[in-house]
Amino acid sequence: MMWKSLILLPLLASPLAAQQVTSAPGGVLRALDKTSGQTTDIEMISGQSATLGTLQIVMSDCRYPAGNPAGNAYAALEISERGKSGTVFSGWMIASSPALSAMEHQRYDVWVMRCTTS
Repeated sequence: MMWKSLILLPLLASPLAAQQVTSAPGGVLRALDKTSGQTTDIEMISGQSATLGTLQIVMSDCRYPAGNPAGNAYAALEISERGKSGTVFSGWMIASSPALSAMEHQRYDVWVMRCTTS
């Protein structure tokens, strides 16, 4: 059993190759109104804010793998609700894994679709 640990140790100790990313000028989010079942695509420019019902959404950055704009996008978002203190969501959302860092809201779901490059 000990020999298995010794074989795996170098693999675990080696650093993972960091993926090069590029910041895009903006991105596209998709929102679902759970009450009506209607989806809406929201095109945003980094630094811009958008309104969805009572939600205020600010995208501070959208990134994608360098050389692959159609690759897995992730966006830094801050989402707050009008009339309530604090934020509903603050952090990075990942297009390929929306449940990994999801916004918890009783009426709306919001997730990243892709970055925009032009």
